[in-house]
Amino acid sequence: MSKTAIIGTNLSFSWPDGTPVFEDLSFTIGEGRTGLVGPNGAGKSTLLKLIAGEYRPRRGSMSVEGVLGYLRQTLPLSGEPTVADVLEIAPVVHALAAIERGDTSERHFTTIGSDWDIEERAIAQLARVGLDDVTLDRRLGTLSGGQVVTLGLAAQLLKQPDVLLLDEPSNNLDRAARRRLHAVVAEWKGTLLLVSHDRALLDLMDQIAELDEETLNLYGGNFSAYEAVLRSEREVAERNIRNAEQDLKREKRERQQARERAARRASTGARTNTDLPKIVQGMHKRRAQETAAKADDTHGKRVESAKAKLDEAARTLRDDKTIALSLPDTTVPSGRTVFLGEHIRVRHDGRALFADEGLNLAVRGPERIALTGDNGAGKSTLLRVLSGDLVPEHGVMTRAEGRIAYLSQRLDLLDPLRSTADNLRAFAPERSASDTMHLLARFLFTGDRADIPFGSLSGGERLRATLLCVLCAEPAPHLLLLDEPTNNLDLASTAQLTSALNAYRGAFVVVSHDDVFLSEIGVGRWLRLAGGALTETG
Repeated sequence: MSKTAIIGTNLSFSWPDGTPVFEDLSFTIGEGRTGLVGPNGAGKSTLLKLIAGEYRPRRGSMSVEGVLGYLRQTLPLSGEPTVADVLEIAPVVHALAAIERGDTSERHFTTIGSDWDIEERAIAQLARVGLDDVTLDRRLGTLSGGQVVTLGLAAQLLKQPDVLLLDEPSNNLDRAARRRLHAVVAEWKGTLLLVSHDRALLDLMDQIAELDEETLNLYGGNFSAYEAVLRSEREVAERNIRNAEQDLKREKRERQQARERAARRASTGARTNTDLPKIVQGMHKRRAQETAAKADDTHGKRVESAKAKLDEAARTLRDDKTIALSLPDTTVPSGRTVFLGEHIRVRHDGRALFADEGLNLAVRGPERIALTGDNGAGKSTLLRVLSGDLVPEHGVMTRAEGRIAYLSQRLDLLDPLRSTADNLRAFAPERSASDTMHLLARFLFTGDRADIPFGSLSGGERLRATLLCVLCAEPAPHLLLLDEPTNNLDLASTAQLTSALNAYRGAFVVVSHDDVFLSEIGVGRWLRLAGGALTETG
């Protein structure tokens, strides 16, 4: 394989309304695996579309050396296209089938070219990503969201690209599909540029590219190494700030002391020079004033210099927005039965989701439970049963007195027309105005951000607003149900979710395929839903 690379030169791009995204962005990404990270809205997906040629820069140039493959973040989840259509091999498959039927028209041979083995190669790629039971003539609408994403990956691999762009490839994937994706990435040869919030996937990278404030900074090593560099930079920045603050205090103190000394000398001179002629007294006074002014000017410059150094040190400190709070009202006593369900049976679209004998589940005390299983196993349905949102066709359920909060993937719990502040007042009407403002600030809603309608917030902000209203509601929830809460969250928002859940003192059941996230929120009990049965796995 020849050398491959992605090269951007003085790249500028704006939206049709004139809003700039990049200005004079230059970078080169060579062979190896590069993880592209940055906050939501930084322009990561936009940059991939510029590289793929879907967008054109306003100024500058973009070039790709090698055959390009590009897996988009948003793929069609339904419709009449077949697997062969998505793999972009349908015309060749149809031509092969026509020749097998005896149609030897020249156009069929032209269509096939050298791809006589395309079906075998396509089936091999499908098997590689875990779709070995999916046929080429299967309709897209019969596949799950995770299968569609995996099929999209297979389509790009079938092109045998030299340069591969992947935009959030682990979205909607269950644990098994994620493992296969990780294997594909780990084996990759050539140039790979990946946008992802999957930290396990980012730890397979050779370097991290951080896109922030219209700059692209490269860090050697995987995501864990990148985080270590950021921690080190933050420690240095914090130390520089402390030193600059001390210097500023010292310079201010010395300036004040100099002013006091000058004032004392002036007072003493005025008393001792009373016998001198007035013209001489005036001359002494002017000299004293000039000396004091020069000294004050010197100290003033030192103070301004110290202020500038403090400002410079503060600018190097990254804005580490974390949620820090305690939630004692959510405490659940150890051993208290929060939920007890026996022989739960549910039907969905005419089929039984759970085994004939039904599911049994008990949640006691402040348990932290991870509910795992393949896509379509019924995990979201079980959460809805626990919350009371869905009544099963059979089973006995007991819920302790208290509130159960259910956060679905859609984050549709709050009124989209109300601001975060008004939604919080609706969930906790007895809280004082000062307490409400304090909680809003704790969840990083300060200034005008607290008054923006919920429906206009970003994905990470909507999650924070929902957590704020749920965790600080009156009464506080004793059981929290979360369905894929990290989907589509950037890394900063995931960290904020983690800190909020670690402050929560009740029980929770969380559906997630993000093993790093689950380990960081202290999951102590693992349940797997498979084949209609619920089993303890750890």
